[in-house]
Amino acid sequence: MSSAVRVLVAEDQSAVRAGLVLILRSAPDIEVVGEAADGEQAVALARELRPDLVLMDVQMPRLDGVSATRQVVAEGLADVLVLTTFDLDEYVFGALRAGASGFLLKNTEAKDLVEAVRTVARGEGLIAPAVTRRLIAEFAAKPVRQPGADPAVLDTLTRREREVLACLGEGLSNADIATRLDMAEATVKTHVSRLLAKLELRSRVQAAVLAQELGV
Repeated sequence: MSSAVRVLVAEDQSAVRAGLVLILRSAPDIEVVGEAADGEQAVALARELRPDLVLMDVQMPRLDGVSATRQVVAEGLADVLVLTTFDLDEYVFGALRAGASGFLLKNTEAKDLVEAVRTVARGEGLIAPAVTRRLIAEFAAKPVRQPGADPAVLDTLTRREREVLACLGEGLSNADIATRLDMAEATVKTHVSRLLAKLELRSRVQAAVLAQELGV
């Protein structure tokens, strides 16, 4: 289990939380290390357990999932994969601005949930496939300033990094980018890490939105 993805599940509805835990524990490479019933508990457990990923519901008591996500990401405690009932709402936008690595709808199939956890754990952002393009377009249209919203910041990127950023804007995975740009997947990961650092972004999902905003 040392190489398993360590997951903290944060969901206020006990029956839903139990179902999520059951699904995740069915995967041999995923370990559920804790459960939280509200946002405050999620942050506290993330600090204590240092999971690889927090599966975070957005609508929770005491501290909502967006605020909890912001704290978890800001402290570098774990990646966050957000769960929501709605495909487009302010909770989702808020979570992505807070640095979540992506989101899934609660009606996602069990196998897709497991794969989503693996994807985010690999360092790849993920948005529910059914709404990827719509979400990015809506998010980009919001009057919000990204850390790197000034077009001049793109001058810090190499030509290759700009190409990778453009691919992120299309929602491509590392494997897809590697195929399109004819490079090794490990090299893609390096380029993604570097461009995120240069643009002062927390996730590749934010990078995708920035690419849309600036027309990269």
